[in-house]
Amino acid sequence: MNRARLSALPKIAVAASLALAASAAFAQSATEAELARRLDLLAAELANVKAQLIQLQQQRAAVPAPAPSAAAAPAPSTPLAAAPVRAAEPATVLTSYGEINYNRPTKASENAQADVRRFVLGFQHRFDAKNKVVAEIEVEHSVSSSGDPGEVAIEQAYIEHQINPRWAVRGGLFLMPVGLLNENHEPTTAYYGVERNFVETAIIPTTWREGGLQIVGSFDSGLTLQTGISTGFDLTKWDAASSEGSESPLGAIHQELSLAKARDLAVFGALNWRGIPGLLVGGSVFTGGATHGQAVASARVTLWDAHARWTPGRWDLAALYSRGTISNTAALNAPLVGNPTLIPKSFDGWYAQAAYKLWSHEDYALSPFVRYEQFNTARSFADLGPGLTPAAAPTERVVTVGANFQVTPGVVVKADLQRFRENRDANRVNLGLGWSF
Repeated sequence: MNRARLSALPKIAVAASLALAASAAFAQSATEAELARRLDLLAAELANVKAQLIQLQQQRAAVPAPAPSAAAAPAPSTPLAAAPVRAAEPATVLTSYGEINYNRPTKASENAQADVRRFVLGFQHRFDAKNKVVAEIEVEHSVSSSGDPGEVAIEQAYIEHQINPRWAVRGGLFLMPVGLLNENHEPTTAYYGVERNFVETAIIPTTWREGGLQIVGSFDSGLTLQTGISTGFDLTKWDAASSEGSESPLGAIHQELSLAKARDLAVFGALNWRGIPGLLVGGSVFTGGATHGQAVASARVTLWDAHARWTPGRWDLAALYSRGTISNTAALNAPLVGNPTLIPKSFDGWYAQAAYKLWSHEDYALSPFVRYEQFNTARSFADLGPGLTPAAAPTERVVTVGANFQVTPGVVVKADLQRFRENRDANRVNLGLGWSF
């Protein structure tokens, strides 16, 4: 019941009392049996009103007051720290997002492709005011079987316990707090363009998740801290005969908590500040062993990023830089010499993006944007000796120009044109349809 109904209950009781007095006056001309019947009815109504009032007072006393919140920011897919539950909120909430994309290379139209890029269905269930479970299941490329390219994966599955209004702890499989998109990647609000940017897919693995324990702190200053211990990467999975490692070095060796090797664990931390309305500034770092005692040498993977997003008025501005390194790759690459894809020593990338809400009417909104990015998945290799050390890969430069058209806050239509500096055969036109709720 809401506050208005609660405040009205005493008025109901007064009205019932007045009705009782009126009935007594009227009883002078009524029979004793009729008077007794009316008195019984009014007494029952008063008892019911009093019971409802007591129940509402108990409910209000049981619900803790919400903590002061920092300046508003774009809503994430998974809240950084769960707020105490309100009595009116349902215990279980379903969520979903998805993308259907069309890609048409401008120099090879015969390779045009349409795809259900991903379909995600999730839920949050709150056991009580302090404990909830969050889970998501993702299907990529529409069909998943031994003969199809699709994939079914658990994207998240963790329990969150709210220790107090400031601190929460998570345990299970969760998205890593890295970059701008990894935790928050709904196509309707998180990014512009049909495809996610290359830096946050090739350098930072997209929808990168690990299993572990995470502590989340939210402070009145607008600062959010996330830190913990988790599983990490597995360099023993590196396939030097495949091109997968050159497309995304860490994407080729992530484990997704699927029978994950866990001898070597990792630590991570992220800081994000939202102290000014519309502004987000932050960074993250992840580091951990990645050979698990099963390779000729131990190695450590380290990845960090710095990012910012500012939304003054109709503008939406964003920038990010990320760099990764893998230690002791000379010893790891020695047995792999002769293969096309050796393990890089370093890789990095950055992008800058600007979008502007050009037109809006009711729920409709048109936002053109432009994005420039540079990334290199093999910036350097460890020295293997003359004639054996691979040359660094060229830095790819991509310009993306397009627009997002919001049909309603949960539905978006996208279109863009991408131009590549190095691999010009990859130039393409993209169309997309996305949703989230």
